[in-house]
Amino acid sequence: MEVIDAIHQRRSVRRYLDRDVETEAVRKIIDAAIQAPSGLNQQPWAFAVFHGHQRLKDYSNRAKRYLISHYPTTFEPHPRTQLYEDPDYDMFYGAGTLIVIYAIPGKLDAAEDCCLAAENLMLAAHALGLGTCPIGFARPWLDLPETKRMLDVPEHYHAIFPLVVGYPDGEPEPVPRRSPEIATWQWDTANVASPAR
Repeated sequence: MEVIDAIHQRRSVRRYLDRDVETEAVRKIIDAAIQAPSGLNQQPWAFAVFHGHQRLKDYSNRAKRYLISHYPTTFEPHPRTQLYEDPDYDMFYGAGTLIVIYAIPGKLDAAEDCCLAAENLMLAAHALGLGTCPIGFARPWLDLPETKRMLDVPEHYHAIFPLVVGYPDGEPEPVPRRSPEIATWQWDTANVASPAR
């Protein structure tokens, strides 16, 4: 698959088949992730892999309870509260594999570099016929010290980019993109020879 094609075709997948992702595929997409650039080549990322539908369902329930209990009470209820109160709502969309990219503290621009690694991972997954979806709403729960203890993740690591991986159940519809907003375009051509007339 051409890189440009993968960039244009990849979509966030929110429905997955009941089919396990192979461990070798997970290794491949993580290996693609670590090819991302990083400031001073510090490679400030760590990966946690969690597999199993029941495990992820349990994590989803825990994350939903945490979010509901921590929404501000001084305003109108958060629009997602009702969704999180639904026992059938799965924050991980029925996927069987969750990968969390953690930033290792003390590194330069660690969070930004983890996001670069995440993009590599999602494009590689797409090239292998896998679907992915970033799950940003799970991050606050995943970054709790008690959650990291439970998941056997070093407490000083910061959860940056959780995403699910699985085999898509169908193909998501393309999402239209707006034309890029170019804030300014200052292209110096003073030293370029004028084209022949």
